Amino acid sequence: MPIVTVNIMEGRSDEQKERMIDEVSEALSRTLDAPKESVRVMINEMPKQHFGIGGSSAKKLGR
Repeated sequence: MPIVTVNIMEGRSDEQKERMIDEVSEALSRTLDAPKESVRVMINEMPKQHFGIGGSSAKKLGR
């Protein structure tokens, strides 16, 4: 059972996350020859102030 964890900053819509889950599952299924039904995708969504870029938070940088 392939398991993948995706770390993203907050702000994506539920529809975008659903699409990402589907496409990541398709890619893993295709490349690992695993049934799509066995693929697990976990999304860790973090606040922008918890993500640093070059010494500043993404929130401070307006990202």
